[in-house]
Amino acid sequence: MMRYRSLAAVRSDMAQGNITCRALVDYYLQNIREKAHLNAFLEVFPEEAIARAEAVDAKIQQGTAGKLAGMVIGLKDVLAYKGHKLQASSQILNGFTSIYTGTAVQRLLDEDAIIIGRQNCDEFAMGASNENSSFGNVLNAADNTKVPGGSSGGSAVAVQADLCLASIGSDTGGSVRQPAAFCGVVGLKPTYSRISRYGLIAYASSFDQIGTLTHSVEDAALLLEVMAGADEFDSTASQREVPAYSQNLAVSGKKKIGYIKDTLESPGLQPEVKAAMENAIAQLKAEGHEVEAVDFPYLDYMVPTYYILTTAEASSNLSRFDGVKFGYRSPQATDLNSLYKKSRAEGFGPEVQRRIMLGTFVLSASYYDAYYTKGQKVRRLIKEKTEDLLKRFDFLILPTAPTTAFNIGENSANPLAMYLADIFTVQASLAGVPAISLPVAQDANGLSIGLQLMGRSFEEQELLAFSKYLTENLNLTA
Repeated sequence: MMRYRSLAAVRSDMAQGNITCRALVDYYLQNIREKAHLNAFLEVFPEEAIARAEAVDAKIQQGTAGKLAGMVIGLKDVLAYKGHKLQASSQILNGFTSIYTGTAVQRLLDEDAIIIGRQNCDEFAMGASNENSSFGNVLNAADNTKVPGGSSGGSAVAVQADLCLASIGSDTGGSVRQPAAFCGVVGLKPTYSRISRYGLIAYASSFDQIGTLTHSVEDAALLLEVMAGADEFDSTASQREVPAYSQNLAVSGKKKIGYIKDTLESPGLQPEVKAAMENAIAQLKAEGHEVEAVDFPYLDYMVPTYYILTTAEASSNLSRFDGVKFGYRSPQATDLNSLYKKSRAEGFGPEVQRRIMLGTFVLSASYYDAYYTKGQKVRRLIKEKTEDLLKRFDFLILPTAPTTAFNIGENSANPLAMYLADIFTVQASLAGVPAISLPVAQDANGLSIGLQLMGRSFEEQELLAFSKYLTENLNLTA
């Protein structure tokens, strides 16, 4: 069977009678079995996926199938799906089964998507390498000695290795975009609030956003179109009307694009990543677009601000995992106090414990103003400066990550080095604006390089259209 890179290609072959949903699911299940060493899936739903595929095939024959008929999707293990396990790749939720389906997942099902399984990730979506999962590392399919990025590493590798057509992940500070860059796929983080967070396990509630990992911009647009919109279960979800993203991917006129010059002069930037960015900028200029270097004075403050605020929110959000209401409960507990302490110490991994402790520290009475309050002020400055730039420019362009995929274990002993892997992705998260990572080149070792575009809030239509233009009209190949 050919390797499909878009739903349009799947639907075309279905229309010609060359493939069925059932055959497609069988194909992906076989691939998952053959590539089990990648550790991308924590659990696969074979019988359910096959039954659903047969039902969708019948709908296609009747002409009643939804927009996503023929799309086989994997879910990051932070998304609630009723009757299925949900663990956030953590032992603290060992044995927990979701009692409801999240809004985004339900909207996928309503349009006849086929969910094939749940995917490995950094524990509670905390990590940039997928080395923090309590179920072991996910391996990059391009080079099994390299990380896939995180926290949605299993979701990115599943698309990269042809284990499903698309994955749904979550992006708090780059957790969709950075693994997309490392794995050579398209990773979209929409505007904060564009997709309901109902059914998404919370890490940092003012940052978390559900995103997509696909081969094509068209599929990212279609998935966003299906999942986005108001939701009575999430008061923070935007009430704005959802455009038909997938139907309006044409670009009109020349664009004005800014690039933050300090990102290309960063000492930690891999030379091949810099060359890929310069190549993209040169081609955009040659195509008649106006591309201009801009200053962004807060670049050095973004990662500290992000980690101060997200760890504070994590400290609050993860307090609910206490061994009392659900999930893991320590058998060594002798009283209520020891139940809390032992359950959390045994159930949470080292990175999650580190972030809870950091967050608890910055929220403490003695340090609240010095860290948390100041962090919120700096976030406002970053947001305002980003929005000011996006008033002058249609898009901002920058690397997705400073390097290509690094070796497994390379940064494990140095949390600061690991946190700096997010240096180019946290800006969009702090500002709440949409951003997308596109595969644009490869380094000398065949590892993917990602280019990141940021757009104005709720202007995903323009961002997606220009992304499609970039992938089709410029010589940017991964």
